[in-house]
Amino acid sequence: MSYWQVYGSYVSVAQKKSKAEKKLKRLRKNNPNIKPVTINGRTIARTWWGKSWNKNLESYADYSNRIGRGRSYVRHNAVLDLQIKSGLIESLVQGTRSIPYKVKVEIKAIKKSIWNDLKKASQGEFGSLQELFEGKLPESLSEIFTNKKTGLFPSPKEISFDCSCPDWAGMCKHVAATLYGIGSRLDVEPELFFTLRNVNMKDLITGAIKEKAGDLLKRAKKKTSKVIDDADISEIFGIDIDIDTISNKQPKKKTVNKALKKITKKVQSAKKSSSKKRKTKKTLPLQKRN
Repeated sequence: MSYWQVYGSYVSVAQKKSKAEKKLKRLRKNNPNIKPVTINGRTIARTWWGKSWNKNLESYADYSNRIGRGRSYVRHNAVLDLQIKSGLIESLVQGTRSIPYKVKVEIKAIKKSIWNDLKKASQGEFGSLQELFEGKLPESLSEIFTNKKTGLFPSPKEISFDCSCPDWAGMCKHVAATLYGIGSRLDVEPELFFTLRNVNMKDLITGAIKEKAGDLLKRAKKKTSKVIDDADISEIFGIDIDIDTISNKQPKKKTVNKALKKITKKVQSAKKSSSKKRKTKKTLPLQKRN
């Protein structure tokens, strides 16, 4: 038996890419919603989410010796379709055969206890979803998110996979390519990570929003009190302002704004009235002495 019969003939990178492109065109005719993984250059992932996903997989001894088999496949655009759903990834990977192999990867949802701890750790760190998507994390929070035991990313125990190829290895090249493909996809759609782990991404910024809203209300309350105490509006302009709605309890934002508008309106009205009186006094003719 010759070398080529055992290992197969050599196929260049250009030939592999050309084969994948042709197959992709055929697949698009029957499935317009197909989502291939396209890699430009040698860099598989460029953003924090994509890099962190790949780094997490490579950090485990169970995967480190096998996942590298998928790098060349994903770089040659062999992942013709990659669909990410809650706890499930399905892909089509072009191999040596004409028909693409079907890959299925299942990932368990993150534990509620871990997710609750991560929400607490994120409180006040994010001001918007955009910051979260862009991976703008403080170093301390980045370390918490990528912690192997209590972080966001799944461990090998939480991942199971299957491929239609005849390779009986624990992780074949097609599964490995799919896992790298996820990292590349997260560069473009980081929100899919939260879909995959079955959690609500908005939970990580809810604490920050509540904290900011509470701070604004406190400032509004302080400002309202300061205006009343320092100016003593009632005494200066002779008006009676009802501020019963502003109590020692935390006021609602709408209540504070309504009270401020009411005060401002009465102050402006009182100023106009006072100004008219001063003008009237100046225009009165001087009376002649008898």
